[in-house]
Amino acid sequence: MRTDQPAPKNIDEYIAGFLPDVQEILEKIRVTIRKAVPDAEETIKYQMPTFTLKGNLVHFAAFQKHIGFYPTPTGTEKFQEELSVYKGAKGSVRFPLDKPIPFDLISKIVEFRVKEDLERAEARGKKKWRTRLPFVVLFASTIAARQRYEPDVLRFAGVSSECPIAAPASP
Repeated sequence: MRTDQPAPKNIDEYIAGFLPDVQEILEKIRVTIRKAVPDAEETIKYQMPTFTLKGNLVHFAAFQKHIGFYPTPTGTEKFQEELSVYKGAKGSVRFPLDKPIPFDLISKIVEFRVKEDLERAEARGKKKWRTRLPFVVLFASTIAARQRYEPDVLRFAGVSSECPIAAPASP
């Protein structure tokens, strides 16, 4: 991709910025990811093609001599043995352009990331109730205080009489 081009707005624009042989590889990676997770959304993040579901699944990018694939650290750790023949760092791997791209391995990594992403989203959903619970308890106890002790306790607690919770109860 030339550096004098504007930032791509979508994956089609990103791929179009490369030579035809690299475009073909990028399009095959895109199709491989799409087959593994048809519900994922395509976007550009960090100026790279990105697939998201409940969060970022994977990013990929083309460089002068390699394709960078970024499945997060857990994605590379899980497939450490298969990826050992490639250069990479934590959460990334480089597939040289002069060697065959391992599309089957990319598919396995993406499937793993989908499972991981959905599990994390479910766990986050369960945590929301735990983080909201203190507010619910406080709200309920404030209403109970208003009904029992009316203005004295609320004034002591610093609750304004203009607060809807502190408004006098209807007779």
